[in-house]
Amino acid sequence: MSTAGIVIFIALFVLVTVIGFIAANWRRGDLAQLDEWGLGGRRFGTIVTWFLLGGDLYTAYTLIAVPALVFGAGAIGFFALPYALVAFVIGFATLPRLWTVAHKHGYVTAADFVQGHFQSRTLGLLVAITAIFATLPYLALQLIGMEVALAGLGLPTGAFSGDLPLIIAFLILAAYTYTSGLRAPAAISLVKDSLIYIVILAAVVVIPMQLGGYGKIFSSVPPEKELLTTSLHNTGAVSAYMTLALGSAMALFLYPHATTGIFAAKSGRVVRRNMALLPVYTVLLGFVMMLGYMAYVADLQNLPEYADGFKAYGANYAVIALFLHAFPGWFAGIALAAIAIGALVPAAVMSIAAANLFARNLYLPLRKNITPKEETFVAKLVSLLIKVGAIVFILTVPAKFAIDFQLLGGVWIIQLFPALMLSLWIGWLRSQGLIAGWVVGTGLGTWMVYTQGFTSAVYPLHVFGWTLPGYAALYSVLANLVVALLVSLVFIKSQKPEPHASAA
Repeated sequence: MSTAGIVIFIALFVLVTVIGFIAANWRRGDLAQLDEWGLGGRRFGTIVTWFLLGGDLYTAYTLIAVPALVFGAGAIGFFALPYALVAFVIGFATLPRLWTVAHKHGYVTAADFVQGHFQSRTLGLLVAITAIFATLPYLALQLIGMEVALAGLGLPTGAFSGDLPLIIAFLILAAYTYTSGLRAPAAISLVKDSLIYIVILAAVVVIPMQLGGYGKIFSSVPPEKELLTTSLHNTGAVSAYMTLALGSAMALFLYPHATTGIFAAKSGRVVRRNMALLPVYTVLLGFVMMLGYMAYVADLQNLPEYADGFKAYGANYAVIALFLHAFPGWFAGIALAAIAIGALVPAAVMSIAAANLFARNLYLPLRKNITPKEETFVAKLVSLLIKVGAIVFILTVPAKFAIDFQLLGGVWIIQLFPALMLSLWIGWLRSQGLIAGWVVGTGLGTWMVYTQGFTSAVYPLHVFGWTLPGYAALYSVLANLVVALLVSLVFIKSQKPEPHASAA
């Protein structure tokens, strides 16, 4: 990295830091109230919500890991395109309704909604615990994404001098998140998304010109990386692709950082507009995937100047090496800053969302007569501890464990689909059935990932002599749903209907 690139990288970081702190005065409100600190006062309009959700859902690790999957595994990595599109269809059908109920009853978290809807503290507690544990490894992955971007600056990997910028960046993030709450990532997302659009659009024009055009790129990629039917040796590639797409789509808006962005919108109309407009990001995602093929054709892993990066981070270093190789130093600084800042927005929202869940659904039930100020202080404190814990985790535990935990996080979070999404449209589900389904789905999904050695979420399901490799999260949530429906029917016949206090 050139001196100009490093200066630009630092300048952009300073810019978003200043924005993060002054965001406390943006649309001023009482930040001692959880609604104001954790949801931005529920006043975000269409544009701000669009940038916030886009910055929240399309993370730094997405920009690194998705091309890395295409770089290493080929066509199977393109499952993220249909997954994103299906997710917005699911969101359009459910999230405006969820926002309406949450706004009416003052719910801050998804666990609030589930507990109020089913009048079940146990179910609400399970939702809160599941959401928190599924979010923590996701947050850790943002640190990995930032770490890979910082490695592109030429800092030594595995040394304190290499870790220090990461520590400083997240301590600054913790400070302005504490003071400004959700307003900070919402404001920074405007800068982050603009930078990413500039970098990706430049990349898909400039890099193919250097490699001889898109025709040359596709002709240089082996067929086994271009064709889905051969990318997994023709042993269930289609079933793996389809289940990964559908399961990931079902899980996307169950994560607490996604529901936090939804609850922060000022109206259900804003939510509907965003479900219609957010697919624009999917176009960008398609361009991002192409970077994996570009890095493969450029054969960067065999160039000595990038050997250390690939040795330390494997395929995750492919996009960083591609930007360093293709762009002049000053623009490479912008590109790496875009990726690193791309970790700040989702990391901030994830820590705020997890803190909201802890304060509202774990701490509040244990305390009587708690004041709103105390509840918000607990959330602020927990958000700090979560970030510090994430830093300690990444610096002391191999990155492989964070990735393994993220595989489990996807399996766990999807188990909330019946309670959070289906309950908006199926009024006869019972809390007992949903709890039983959660137990079965969580246990089965965890076992499936365990049988794969925590290295893959694709499980080879054997049915009537057929082997159908598929996403363990989807298989397990289907079992969850069957159990939930059957147990609910049993309780309908044996008991009086439950009061659904917040039925939409």
